[in-house]
Amino acid sequence: MNTTASPKTALPVPSSDHLEERSRRALTEPMSVLALGDGLYEVESASDHTYLVDLEAGRCTCPDYVFREARCKHIRRVAIEITHGRTPPPGEIAVACRDCGETTFVDEDASGPFYCETHEIHAGDAVRDRETGDRLTVVDVSDLRADAVTIGGSDTTVADYATNEDYDPDVPVVGAVYPHATVAKNGVVPGSLKVYVFPRTRLEKAT
Repeated sequence: MNTTASPKTALPVPSSDHLEERSRRALTEPMSVLALGDGLYEVESASDHTYLVDLEAGRCTCPDYVFREARCKHIRRVAIEITHGRTPPPGEIAVACRDCGETTFVDEDASGPFYCETHEIHAGDAVRDRETGDRLTVVDVSDLRADAVTIGGSDTTVADYATNEDYDPDVPVVGAVYPHATVAKNGVVPGSLKVYVFPRTRLEKAT
């Protein structure tokens, strides 16, 4: 899984606060933090050296911690970035949204594709079919994979369907309807509300 590191930069220093030297350096020195999962973080320092921080254990592989057992600037930087929402807390990782590339935090055991709040879809949302440009309404977002769901009692899976061959086979299946139901005297014709299934990556949230 490709995870995303925070931008390597210095952070603002509160002008009214008296900071201990390590805390000040944790803010003023440009660093980048990458959540690896299991409470571990990779910190790239201003000197381009990389250190591993175990936040929950309060340990770091840098000389300041190894030889002095100090709460070093790298441990402090990870804690600061989590507090400021720049880096995910333990149990989560940072990933890029499949549609826009924006960084979003997800459970470290979650499987992709991943989407930010803007592009995540739910039942009732309007979506656009990337293949045809048609607009549909989502009725269900399944946990089942496109290569595990067959179409209409056939032996063909959603992933193997001809127009889905260019889309990921291991993504969830989404059920959607076309918003042009046929209306008869007695109401909506049930057959006109047929649910079609798509690989998640074939659909994008309509704007």
